[in-house]
Amino acid sequence: MLLPSKKDLKTALEVFAVFQWALSAFLIVTTLIVVNLYLVVFTQYWLVTVLILTWLAFDWKTPERGGRRFNCVRNWCLWKHYCDYFPLKLLKTHDISPNRNYILVCHPHGILAHTWFGHFSSEGSGFSKTFPGITPYILTLGAFFWMPFFRDYLMATGACSVSESSMDFLLTHKGTGNMLVVVVGGLAECRYSLPGSSTLFLKNRSGFVRIALQHGVALIPTYAFGETDLYDQHIFTPGGFVNRFQMWFRSMVHVYPCAFYGRGFTKNSRGLLPYALPVTTIVGEPLQMPKIENPSREIVAKYHALYIEALCKLFDQHKTKFGFSETQELAII
Repeated sequence: MLLPSKKDLKTALEVFAVFQWALSAFLIVTTLIVVNLYLVVFTQYWLVTVLILTWLAFDWKTPERGGRRFNCVRNWCLWKHYCDYFPLKLLKTHDISPNRNYILVCHPHGILAHTWFGHFSSEGSGFSKTFPGITPYILTLGAFFWMPFFRDYLMATGACSVSESSMDFLLTHKGTGNMLVVVVGGLAECRYSLPGSSTLFLKNRSGFVRIALQHGVALIPTYAFGETDLYDQHIFTPGGFVNRFQMWFRSMVHVYPCAFYGRGFTKNSRGLLPYALPVTTIVGEPLQMPKIENPSREIVAKYHALYIEALCKLFDQHKTKFGFSETQELAII
């Protein structure tokens, strides 16, 4: 009998690491709903469901109060395999002092934001060695914390709600050395995530600038070269039935339903796994903001423009190293 080689085992572990993360939300949520419906409808153990909901109500504000991280989860060797699958690489251009707080702004979102999870919700790419003394808090939609158990899994990796109250708490009650990681394009940017694309949904996203001004913290522009190459996406005919449904769905729930696909469990098959392509994340120079408790729209717009200028400069400095032409520019919409 032929035994698998070390390389085959390594590849299998990498695929499993990516697959389990993408599938964990679905499995946990589905299992929780099915089990609790069974307990309530078919058994006399409905009290278990009541206790779960009671704890959820009691613990509701935790994602807005710094979360509940467990470093043992962040240090799982599974995440090293996750980052090696692509592989993901994290590069800094400047040292970050642990005596201040920061808002690290990530671009682009991509389809499933694989890069940002790998770097900032785990130690798979060696974040603590790259940024000693810095504690990252990756901020995501509050809706992800509505489901028991899955919310705890998220918080264990250092995730918190992206709400304004959450950001205020982290910047005022957690001392210094905190890095709030915000993927500002969000799910609205998914529709522009195409191989070779450099389109960012940023023109009307300025809330992060206002928060930075209110607390006087620096903004750090960050760009992941290769994130948009991890999936292909089928673009439906503009004005057609499916396209109109996509636009309607987006107007209702602010999520654009993309018809994306990647690879399957074998290299030449299609599936929902991302392509195993290298992604390099460049962390730029901190852009220090003055502290203005109640910044006007004009002031926010001024520093928003300065941030975009710094981001474009970062992109232009590194784009040719990662397959972009000298003439390609960031498209800010």
